[in-house]
Amino acid sequence: MDNFDVVVIGAGPGGYVAAIRAAQLGLGAACVDAWLGPDGRPALGGTCLNVGCIPSKALLDSSHHYHNLRHLLPAHGIEAGEVTLDLGRMLARKDKVVKTLTRGVAGLLRRNKVESIAGRATLKGGGRVEVAPHGAGEPRILTARHVVIATGSVPVRIPAAEVDGDRIVDNEGALAFPEVPKRLGIIGAGVIGLELGSVWGRLGSQVTILEALDDFLPAADRLIAREALKVLTRQGLDVRLGARVTGARPHDDGVTVGYEDAGGRHECEFDRLVVAVGRRANTEGLDPAAAGVDLDAHGRVAVDAYGRTSAEGIWAVGDAVAGPMLAHKASEEGVAVAERIAGQAAHVDHGLIPWVIYTHPEIAWVGRTGAELDAAGIAHRTGSFPFLASGRAQGSGETDGVVEVIADAATDRILGVHVFAANASELIAEAVVAMAFDASAEDVARTIHAHPTLAEAMHEAALAVAGRAIHV
Repeated sequence: MDNFDVVVIGAGPGGYVAAIRAAQLGLGAACVDAWLGPDGRPALGGTCLNVGCIPSKALLDSSHHYHNLRHLLPAHGIEAGEVTLDLGRMLARKDKVVKTLTRGVAGLLRRNKVESIAGRATLKGGGRVEVAPHGAGEPRILTARHVVIATGSVPVRIPAAEVDGDRIVDNEGALAFPEVPKRLGIIGAGVIGLELGSVWGRLGSQVTILEALDDFLPAADRLIAREALKVLTRQGLDVRLGARVTGARPHDDGVTVGYEDAGGRHECEFDRLVVAVGRRANTEGLDPAAAGVDLDAHGRVAVDAYGRTSAEGIWAVGDAVAGPMLAHKASEEGVAVAERIAGQAAHVDHGLIPWVIYTHPEIAWVGRTGAELDAAGIAHRTGSFPFLASGRAQGSGETDGVVEVIADAATDRILGVHVFAANASELIAEAVVAMAFDASAEDVARTIHAHPTLAEAMHEAALAVAGRAIHV
């Protein structure tokens, strides 16, 4: 039996960060993880590093370079002759990036003296965690004063389109197609569906996205959603809203997909189909009931505002609990829980978690939308600025997009910022910092921004809240 101050279950962005922070605070920490890489060896980092955030961004960047070489650079006077695609090398680069970062996590755990344990963990109650090793061997029993559940999430399955790992795949399979599908179907126009559709669309696939909802990106502000749909459609993504998939039948030549919309019943033929309808908390094999840990109605680990579960000494973070399934949210919760275990004060402001969708242009936002404020009866003013009027955007040839700043009508405090633009994932950081310090739109408007930069659009949008925009 091994004794620790803290045992963390899961080595994704929430788990390994929690373990490292606990160790930094002088606690004896172990991190248990069940993930195995393609080579059958333990691979830390969870879904994000292995089959999520990192490999998808590697392919998004590679496909973006390929697309620019064919479509953007000629306008800059750069001609490359015949452009060819070596998909095998592109996927190998993606795998190398993943391996580098997963090894990096292992190194971070070692340097911080966190014991990394490979195997599948089960809660046993009384501060005990059983770890079943991969392959042969007796289970190992760990005891700890505190246990942190950071088991992440898994893809949602739907009966209408059962994943077979060949013609019908989830996000993991869509990161490793052996060839570019001529016709690619995607079920779901959320973050995963749009990002994977962008990758394969840039590489030559004819992409059709079937979305059951009638609205495009309902979580985003309506201005941003409208602009994004217009641009992504122009790029070649065929997004069909209100399309409820009724069945998917794989065959030797592809997949036949049936769906219903306001116009009736339809069938489509695809070479491959990606099921990207969301993710759910991963508690499989954990046996939370054995330790007195309650789950909510959605199968997530129920926690209070501090990450504490219903069982004394057991905490939970990240995708396993309620809230947006975002790696940075998981990491901040992991840090906060580790600090609380160590007796420190810690806080995560869930109202200031930035969202990013890595299409091109990117979609990013923080805070509330205009529709949410209307529904809450909060009077507000809005200022926006198009990148078409940005000198830096004109110079780069990337003029699609807009910034929108929403401020309280009475106090001018910024309540939400929404960006659709190249590098929106970087631009949104300014908004998060401003809102964290309760900045007003005037505060941002009176802050000097370098010229020429894309960040000037944030400045102009803040000016526009008071009708003072200069360059539009």
